[in-house]
Amino acid sequence: MANLEDIEKTELPVHDEHPRWKAAASRVIRRLTSPEDDDPETSEYARLLEQYDTNFRSIAEGEVVKGTVLRVTSASVVVDVGFKSEGMIPVSEFLDEQGECSVQPGDVVDVLLERTEDRDGHVVLSREKAEKMKIWDEVEKAFTDKKVVIGRVIERIKGGLAVDIGVRAFLPGSQIDVRPVRNLDALKGQELRMRVIKVNKKRGNIVLSRKVLLEEENAEKKKHTLDTLAEGKIMRGVVKNITDYGAFIDLGGIDGLLHITDMSWGRVSHPSELFKVNDEVDVIVLKYDPATERVSLGHKQLTPDPWSDVVERYPVTAKVRGKVVSLTDYGAFIELEPGVEGLIHVSEMSWSKRVKHPSKVLEAAQEVEAMVLGVDPTARRISLGLKQVATNPWEELGDRYPVGTRIQGRVRNLTEFGAFVEVEDGIDGLIHISDMSWSKRLKHPSEMLKKGDKVDAMVLNIDADNQRLSLGLKQLATDVWDEFFSHHNVGDVVEGKVVRMTNFGAFVELADGIEGLVHVSEFDDAQGVEKVELEPEKAYQFKVIKLSPAERKIGLSVRALKSDEYRADWDSYASDSGTGSATLGDHFRQHNQ
Repeated sequence: MANLEDIEKTELPVHDEHPRWKAAASRVIRRLTSPEDDDPETSEYARLLEQYDTNFRSIAEGEVVKGTVLRVTSASVVVDVGFKSEGMIPVSEFLDEQGECSVQPGDVVDVLLERTEDRDGHVVLSREKAEKMKIWDEVEKAFTDKKVVIGRVIERIKGGLAVDIGVRAFLPGSQIDVRPVRNLDALKGQELRMRVIKVNKKRGNIVLSRKVLLEEENAEKKKHTLDTLAEGKIMRGVVKNITDYGAFIDLGGIDGLLHITDMSWGRVSHPSELFKVNDEVDVIVLKYDPATERVSLGHKQLTPDPWSDVVERYPVTAKVRGKVVSLTDYGAFIELEPGVEGLIHVSEMSWSKRVKHPSKVLEAAQEVEAMVLGVDPTARRISLGLKQVATNPWEELGDRYPVGTRIQGRVRNLTEFGAFVEVEDGIDGLIHISDMSWSKRLKHPSEMLKKGDKVDAMVLNIDADNQRLSLGLKQLATDVWDEFFSHHNVGDVVEGKVVRMTNFGAFVELADGIEGLVHVSEFDDAQGVEKVELEPEKAYQFKVIKLSPAERKIGLSVRALKSDEYRADWDSYASDSGTGSATLGDHFRQHNQ
């Protein structure tokens, strides 16, 4: 019979499935347990060997077993799983969030038996894989029992999201919510409640659904919400989604739309300025359609309308302060308080300057002082003036430039009716074409002035209310008409050149800038004498028959002049001392000779 030393020297393979192991082990056990062997030491060894064989056979590679921590080193944790040798697991698999080892000698832990022996003769164990095996078991159980699992969104991947539920799982985009979610990146890092709808352990494939769970939960909530929903009711909801035109609020199984225009009495460019996804918000039901289950919500209606007493708070002529919130081509909008804005029209920004665009005077976010010009609560409009809080230079213009004052300015612009002259910064005066020359008939101001010319002019009139300044150029020169009228009387004979002929008469230039009219009725109609035909550019003598200084008109006549000559010749004939046999025709012939 074999002794203990012979047994200890027996070399056996280490794998319980090896044929040599089975045969050798059977022989040893039969020998040790033979009735012929009564040695207590031999019997005890056989018992231990049998127990070792039993334990060894009960452990297979790929199974999760319980082990006892024997010792902890800086690099590894030694664990006894009842095998012929201990297993060594890297200490990194036992570190907690603070980086400390979470086990100590004597602790019992679950480990996965990867291999029964490595090159050093140690059992290869893994705690991490054991934990994952346990999680897979829990996932399969959750799938079978339709239990809720909680996971954290790791990242966005093709077709949906990668979610950590202890192991990596896939949440399809179509299963994230009951409504399509456009911004999947916003869910990164969030913890979600989901249900396992597909699991394949061999392929490592887990598919989750949040939509299924939400639909079940919403069905219960929706029933309760619809039973209590009514227009005018104030409810508390959660912001579920934000769009450019509003926010969808979950009221409990049913969503309502909070339109951007119903979010605040003030200006809102985008709903994200006031709300974020998952924010809790109080809303009031504005409209509810049971047939379509559409709900319109309001938020600003929970506070008083600031326009209800705006007339009392912003009376006309009151000075107010506000912030520029918008600039347009026609003016600037000023926020006086949240929900109340006023408009400074471009025409109300400066007394003197012609403002082409509000940005030349104001800029966004600027604090300004203005005067209330008008309030219309019905249309929700307040007219403001910027120039009204400053001194009006036109009101002081009369003190600086009384009528009759000689001023100098630069020609800023020419029009068909006159020239605009800049008197000072922002103050322009108009020289009308009729006030440019006493004598010349100008067809266009450019015949006398050019843009950029410096000119002297006289102040003729100041209209501060309409911001008009009238200037005169000719008023600084001598009036040639006054001079002519002062030196001539009706009946005077003058000489002039015919400058143009019309169907009603002839215009005659008597002096530089002075013209008279010979009406057709005053042309030469003498009989029995040579008739005078008026031709342009020729000089003739005329008799002044009319003077009108107020209208600056001079009436001339050829016929009157000829009549005077005829009368003079008759007087000469009557006083002639010759014989009485001479005739008047003889006299005219003699005169003409």
